[in-house]
Amino acid sequence: MTVFSAIGSSSRPKIAYVIEPRFSGGTSAAVAAELQVAVELGEIEVHAVTSRTFGDSQHIAPVLRCTLDELRIPLIWDAPRISADIVILHNPAFLKFQDALCTKIFARELIVVTHENFLRPGGEDGFDVLSCLNHIEGSALALRKTLAPISPYNRKTVTDWLIRSRVARHWNVLDTDWFNICETDIDAPREKPEDRRGRHSRPGFEKFPVLSDLDSCFSKHAQSNVILGADALLDARVLRPHWTLLPFDAVSVDEFFGMIDFFVYFTAPTWQESFGRVIAEALAAGKVVLTNSDIGETFDNAVLTCRPEDVDGIVSDLVAHPDRYHEQISRSQPVLTRYSAKNFKAMLSGVLSADSGVLA
Repeated sequence: MTVFSAIGSSSRPKIAYVIEPRFSGGTSAAVAAELQVAVELGEIEVHAVTSRTFGDSQHIAPVLRCTLDELRIPLIWDAPRISADIVILHNPAFLKFQDALCTKIFARELIVVTHENFLRPGGEDGFDVLSCLNHIEGSALALRKTLAPISPYNRKTVTDWLIRSRVARHWNVLDTDWFNICETDIDAPREKPEDRRGRHSRPGFEKFPVLSDLDSCFSKHAQSNVILGADALLDARVLRPHWTLLPFDAVSVDEFFGMIDFFVYFTAPTWQESFGRVIAEALAAGKVVLTNSDIGETFDNAVLTCRPEDVDGIVSDLVAHPDRYHEQISRSQPVLTRYSAKNFKAMLSGVLSADSGVLA
């Protein structure tokens, strides 16, 4: 096949990333951390696609811009053709408003990292999955096409969607999770925790539970309640005298974590985190995390799973018994080692080796 004649000529594989670099939050942070590892394993190109999701500006998420500059990797915008041993496309949801993916992709293996859940908790599509995958498939000539879920919950939405989809035969599903690298300094908890609660996320409506659940999570009983990323609440003039509402990026994440001892995180009932990078950040900061059971599936016993109405009782108990608070954090922080750059490198090395072995 002459189309692959220029691919694989080096002992180091050529790896091309295809991204929408304007995603805020988890996607761009995950790609940035991943690039730091990938450069050790292959020759890297990074291709940006201009999508209708973010308009025509060529803005780049700051965390991604910083990493590209550090690694001296140029960002190639809207290339008509991409050829590589492995092409890794992150977050296909950026194509949901497109008529087509205009870039032609040629690869031995195309890996699509599924940052967003394919299904919502109620069973509806999380986005126009079929259209996005059809755009990719229509633009790609690859010997193998693989979907790479990022967590156990995300994997279930992908496999459940494929079961009922006519395109299932065209896609493999990676056996191992393409997890977010969450490698940061590990902070010790405060010696004497207080009832200081908080949450942070980007301000999208789907990130927040219904108001009655917010009232349960951040009640008048707390010493303080800090909500970072509360832009929508502020715009709607949803005010509580016992809440401190801060716009997204009003303070640094480190400053925010200095204000709390309990990270309380629930989302809209029609939406679910696919990974939960904010959870990992809170655990690393030495905070006890209270959240729902689906996020708990990703982080195991590192988090306390409960309902919003249970929060007051759990927090009160841990404040009254600091030894239990510290025991919980002692259980939680070692879980973060599974999301290390070292473990991601081992996973990616295995994917590259399998690709080379199967197609040699």
